[in-house]
Amino acid sequence: MLSAALHDHWQLVTTRLTDHGERTGFDWPTLWQSLSAEQQARAQKVLSISNYVADALPHEPQWFSAALAEDRLSQPLPRATISQWLDELSGHAESEEDWHKAVRVLRRRAMVQIIWRDLLRLAPTLETTRALSDLADECVVRSLEFLSRSLFERHGRPIGKESGNEQQMLVLGMGKLGAYELNLSSDIDLIFTYPESGETSGPKVITNQEFFVKLGQKLIQALDKHTADGFVFRTDMRLRPYGQSGPLVMNFASVEEYYQDQGRDWERYAMVKARIMNGEQSAEAKELLSILRPFTYRVYVDYSAFASLRSMKAMINAEVRRRGLQMNVKLGAGGIREVEFIVQAFQLIRGGQDKSLQTRELVKVLGILQGEGYLPAAACDELKQAYLFLRDSEHALQALNDEQTQLLPDDAEAQTRIAWAMGCDDWPTYLHQLEQHRERVRHHFAQIVASDDDNEETDELQQVWNDLWLGELDEQQAATFLEQHPCANSADVQQLLSKFRDSRTVLKMQQIGRERLDALMPLLLQQLWQQPEPVTTLERIVPLLEAVVRRTAYLVLLKENPQALTQLVKLCGASSWVAEYITQTPLLLDELLSPANLYRLPERKELAEELHLRLLRVDPEDLEQQMEQLRQFVRAHKLRAAACEVMDALPLMKISDYLTWLAEVTLQTVMELSWSQMVAKYGYPTNAAGEAVSQPEFAVIGYGKVGGLELSYSSDLDLVLLHNSTSGRYTDGERSQDNGVFYTRMGQRMIHILTTQTRSGDLYEVDMRLRPSGNSGMIVASMKAFEEYQQKHAWTWEHQALVRARVLCGSQQAADEFLAIRNHMLSQPRDLGRLREEVRAMRQKMVDNLGSKDTSGQQFHLKQDAGGIVDIEFLVQYGVLAWSHQYPELLDVTDNMRLLDAFDTAGLMDSQDCQTLQETYLSYRAETHRRALQKQKLLLDSDTLSKLGFNARRNDVTRLWKLWLETDTAS
Repeated sequence: MLSAALHDHWQLVTTRLTDHGERTGFDWPTLWQSLSAEQQARAQKVLSISNYVADALPHEPQWFSAALAEDRLSQPLPRATISQWLDELSGHAESEEDWHKAVRVLRRRAMVQIIWRDLLRLAPTLETTRALSDLADECVVRSLEFLSRSLFERHGRPIGKESGNEQQMLVLGMGKLGAYELNLSSDIDLIFTYPESGETSGPKVITNQEFFVKLGQKLIQALDKHTADGFVFRTDMRLRPYGQSGPLVMNFASVEEYYQDQGRDWERYAMVKARIMNGEQSAEAKELLSILRPFTYRVYVDYSAFASLRSMKAMINAEVRRRGLQMNVKLGAGGIREVEFIVQAFQLIRGGQDKSLQTRELVKVLGILQGEGYLPAAACDELKQAYLFLRDSEHALQALNDEQTQLLPDDAEAQTRIAWAMGCDDWPTYLHQLEQHRERVRHHFAQIVASDDDNEETDELQQVWNDLWLGELDEQQAATFLEQHPCANSADVQQLLSKFRDSRTVLKMQQIGRERLDALMPLLLQQLWQQPEPVTTLERIVPLLEAVVRRTAYLVLLKENPQALTQLVKLCGASSWVAEYITQTPLLLDELLSPANLYRLPERKELAEELHLRLLRVDPEDLEQQMEQLRQFVRAHKLRAAACEVMDALPLMKISDYLTWLAEVTLQTVMELSWSQMVAKYGYPTNAAGEAVSQPEFAVIGYGKVGGLELSYSSDLDLVLLHNSTSGRYTDGERSQDNGVFYTRMGQRMIHILTTQTRSGDLYEVDMRLRPSGNSGMIVASMKAFEEYQQKHAWTWEHQALVRARVLCGSQQAADEFLAIRNHMLSQPRDLGRLREEVRAMRQKMVDNLGSKDTSGQQFHLKQDAGGIVDIEFLVQYGVLAWSHQYPELLDVTDNMRLLDAFDTAGLMDSQDCQTLQETYLSYRAETHRRALQKQKLLLDSDTLSKLGFNARRNDVTRLWKLWLETDTAS
């Protein structure tokens, strides 16, 4: 029955159907009158709930009119019917455009029928997910068959080099697709592979790799491209080996090597549901499965999966807090993902020994877990019922507008439609049922991954701390208590506490928030009282507390995780920069949950993997969320670096290396995102033969600190962007662009992603002034233009900058071309007298503009004044320009420490002088880092100079500067 709340909505639906139908020949009023009362009731329910179905009907007036009149939409939709429809729609398809139209019309028909049956509860949940998966399978397999034909005509058949057999591309359906569990608006995760390398049979011979890359690109376009008829499936290739940076297609040998050597836990989880969509009975398919199964399932009982699950649980909780996903039926606590993780954990732990657990479908695995006694029957039943309810909720949400969402709506009308779809009288009734199911899932999830240290005790001591916070101890009680717990400047601390407690921010808190603050503060005071500088520490923590009092989940995080609270107090006591950094981005509190991880900096490969994982959880078309995830990733890892530095856990060189790796990994990802977005808009650039280029012919060059592996926390990135694509060629998309224009726009997109201010700030500040012609030059220069500029127009200071330039990311060919240009330019013989004069002139200009301008010797700018950091950098750059034509090994490295080593090895510098400069350089840089973490300037007074012993170091640098750059000895 149509509720009163939806009466107006139904009127709008009928009006829209009538108006749209008049333009397309869909006579809705006449059709409506011809339906029986039962048919009208069914149509009214579906069309009131689903805007997508209502909008779809007028697109094919005759077909849908007949389907409604004959009640065909209520019938089951087996794959045979889907295949028959595609036969009819594609019978006269000759071009790829014809095929694109056929599969999009097929998708519209199938989606309408699937949604119709789902909303009327004519199909159980798993029938809906199977029908959607069958639709995907049919579209993928049949598209491969059709799209191969044109490639066969041009290139012949791909033939295996060893076997001589014709090769076929196998398509792995991952995730829900692999398990026949697709949702109504799901994207599809695919991996492409083929058995062996070789070449095609002709006429135009190419490698098998090139052939299957072309086929893969055509398949993605057939499914993912938006046309006037919509799209078929959003296609996600990020689960393939090496992610977005990896080749689109790999042969079996490369796949096996990757998973044996580099496969990660999260990839094992992903592979649990993997299915070969175009058949698993062939010899090639069986060979592929024999490669993947040993990676996925260990031959022993693998209890390490529990630790992995705990880690993933923490990631879920952090993501829910970070993105405000508490009302998300998939990602929120007690949601679909937690059910999936419970089941997959048992599969990974025991699947190697119990082959029955190698089943892909979640509900079937729950039955096995119950039958084998791995989980109690009641738990399995509750998880199954919750899973089906959550999946039905997901389908109802997505049926509204064919949107990929799992978030419960805010507006009343949409809530009423969802409640009706779920068979509930109203929204509160639905929410009550939803919360019951989610609570059961939360309970079982917590039982399986519970830690040993979840119990907390509250004793009389904590109550006294509580009374101290609330100001309820009289003077005598406070004095007696604090005698037992001495604290430096106790009176000042209590005064700060009182001021915070009585502030407007705290007084205006809602009741539940105030309760959470009151529960946290006694624990905070216990930690604070143990600090050497409690007043300073509290002054730094109060702004953070003020920043999170309206997001009380963070108060709960600190209260329930004593280790996080301990780390927060320590770090805020050690560094004002860290305190302010966390205050600006409170989600960084998640990083404090595991001290073991906080003080262990991952390797570059681990950084890349973590970022890849983060972005896998984001819609690939959601640039805003991708930018947020990038910023949160960088801020989290800068915090970890700062934590290691302020706690003296790692030396300066390790910190700088890590911050540089972080920038490199981020830039690689930003480049890949920008490339994907440009390709989607303009197509692929083409080479001299007119063929599409599948990877960017592009290089990101780092200068300055990032080039010299010396990044600090707030360093900007000095970048030059270059491309080496074929000039005069155009991209192959509908909105074709010159290759050079394409890469310029790609560079602009990269800078946009890096520098745009979001709620989490920017990613990095970018300085492009070192590009050819500086600010007046092109954002992205061709390699040819860069070489010409360096040869004919660059100043000496630009060649000095080139000393620290290196490739941060990009294609190997572009990197090799840049390196050849760099080395050629730097190794030119130079007039040393003129070189010294030009280097000195540039250095003096910097001192005049940026130095302290102090002539009394009472102040010293650590970086810019004579005897400071820049003197050492210029001295090293001079040495490379002066001698690399005789000593090419000077061109092999870009950082000052190793360049000084190279001077020593080559006999260009006295060993003692080399060691002096290295020790001085490290001391200076360590002090710049320390001052950055305390938010202090680089201008040192005479007392500080003396205390740090920098007077002597400054004199050493000045002596060597004069020796190399102001006398003839240097020649």
